[in-house]
Amino acid sequence: MLRRLYHDQPESFAFTTANQTWAEGQITKYPEGRQASAVIPLLWRAQEQEGWLSKPAIEYVADMLGMAYIRVLEVASFYFMFQMQPVGSVAHIQICGTTSCMICGAEDLIAVCREKIAAKPHELSADGRFSWEEVECLGACTNAPMAQIGKDYFEDLTADGFAKMLDDLAAGTLPTPGPQNGRYASEPLTGLTSLKEYESGQTQYNASAQLASDLGDTVKRIDGTEVPLLTPWVGKDGKVAGREAENAPPAPAPTPKPAVKQAEEAKKKAKAKDKSVEAEKPEVKAKPAKKADGKAETKAPKAAKVKAKDKAPAKAKKAPAAKATAPSTPDDLKLLKGVGPALEKKLHSNGVTTFAQIAAWGSAEITDMDDKLLFKGRIERDNWVEQAKQLAEGDDTEFSQRAKKGDVY
Repeated sequence: MLRRLYHDQPESFAFTTANQTWAEGQITKYPEGRQASAVIPLLWRAQEQEGWLSKPAIEYVADMLGMAYIRVLEVASFYFMFQMQPVGSVAHIQICGTTSCMICGAEDLIAVCREKIAAKPHELSADGRFSWEEVECLGACTNAPMAQIGKDYFEDLTADGFAKMLDDLAAGTLPTPGPQNGRYASEPLTGLTSLKEYESGQTQYNASAQLASDLGDTVKRIDGTEVPLLTPWVGKDGKVAGREAENAPPAPAPTPKPAVKQAEEAKKKAKAKDKSVEAEKPEVKAKPAKKADGKAETKAPKAAKVKAKDKAPAKAKKAPAAKATAPSTPDDLKLLKGVGPALEKKLHSNGVTTFAQIAAWGSAEITDMDDKLLFKGRIERDNWVEQAKQLAEGDDTEFSQRAKKGDVY
């Protein structure tokens, strides 16, 4: 399926205050220079906020991470979890259509979507509240056929049960995720044949479905106001499943036996004594050399070696281009492939505002600026210096021509 930017785009995007704080926190999980690793969670949060990923949202995330727009667009357009066009305000249903689900009735679920939502995938329903699509395997083959709505799985579906679920959603009732035929998880339909002791600690639903039910956020998109659940799931007896060892008080550290304590103290004293003896050792002076007649030879003290740096004033280190005073008329550094608004801002803050400055960089300046930009290898990988030389002479690069036309993301 071809996935590209939607033809009708909003003018801008910005995270809500809560989501901005959350996004900034996600970035801190990764080492310096690896902030791009946060691209998927940040894109997901943007989609949860708006329902789909617009061009301004993709660019906003790219700017936060210092990535080229096209790199983030590549991620957004690759994964089916990201929607590139508006979806239903209540729910976007993804029907798994791969082998197991197809054999078990996925086509019947798609027929329900065509009847109740829209004739074609990605079309909004008449009231704009629902949309649907067929996707590749979602990994719940034992519970086929199934559908994903937002972040929740609805498994072991039938056409009639699925139709009722859509009607309930339209009426404002939230369905419970997980198997819809009474099955607990992915055990045989006839029940467990082994490991039956685990049934005693079961909650009402399996862990994933129970958590969604406890949070009360089934189908609902994350908006940044969620209150974290203190106990992810609670059994019928009121105890948190699997937390017995975690909730137990820590065992006290064993008390060392007297003999062990004495040995440790003796070692410490011995180490301290060795250090004091070493410090008190007299300095051994070398005996004066004797002449052939037996008299001591008086040697003139050797002149202290003059270090190279003392012979002449130290040469001033060549300041990296980043330290140069910024010219009064800056160039549009975004015409360099690999430089977006975020990196241009960082370059400006380090005094780099023209192509000529970048064109003059050597290996030392590149290394210095790599550290400042926190993106090691970016300068050489995208060949900034050669691009800058060409642009500084008044010529265009293939990228700058497209950038001027607005034909880059």
